[in-house]
Amino acid sequence: MTQFNISKRLKRVASFLPKRAYFADIGSDHAYLPCFVCQKDKTAKAIAGEVNEGPFQSAKDTVRHFELGDRVDVRLGNGLEVLEAKEAKQIVIAGMGGTLITTILNEGKAKLEYTEQIIAQPNVDARSVREWLINNGYGIADEDLIEENDHFYEIISATRSSNDTSIHDKLDTKQLLFGPILLQKKPEAFYRKWRFEANKLERIIKQMKLAKDSNNRKKISLFEKEKDWMEEVTNETTDHDE
Repeated sequence: MTQFNISKRLKRVASFLPKRAYFADIGSDHAYLPCFVCQKDKTAKAIAGEVNEGPFQSAKDTVRHFELGDRVDVRLGNGLEVLEAKEAKQIVIAGMGGTLITTILNEGKAKLEYTEQIIAQPNVDARSVREWLINNGYGIADEDLIEENDHFYEIISATRSSNDTSIHDKLDTKQLLFGPILLQKKPEAFYRKWRFEANKLERIIKQMKLAKDSNNRKKISLFEKEKDWMEEVTNETTDHDE
């Protein structure tokens, strides 16, 4: 059976999984990620979780088509409810907003006791995902930021913290916003994303100032600080590696 192609975003998410992974892909849609990983790695196993009947059936069709029914188990259910305790060593939640990802993790905390790695790809608000991870016993092990079809995607790989605290277990406000690893790596897309966000924030600040609402002062001050950070990190081009 020929290897099928998936998006650049999902390929990058897949690259963070270890060899012989036994992972759950929550909100798996067509089960493309589990099938891609299990085709490439014959020792991998996956659970594809989907909350809606339509995508659940699509996922089953994909698994059947690629003859992976012995290694990809498609389950219908909400969030981590599809898992048994101690079942998946890795959890992937990709293609949702940060708030929804943290809600799924919060509601399924009982299922995470033996989860070694969480890979999250929030479409927006990666900051809240980082905050949840470090507050719940996970250290940021790696990150990436890619651009695909005019969208920017941050990918966060977090591993369960050991007793000897990782340097990324405690993050400051700036690290939560940009990502501790991304601040070091600064891939090409990092510069494009944060220049775009700085311009967007500048427009928002101007509109808020025109509104002359005294309640906005604190928010304007915070936004101005963040815009300064965005300009600062995108102007540091001297140390930038391709």
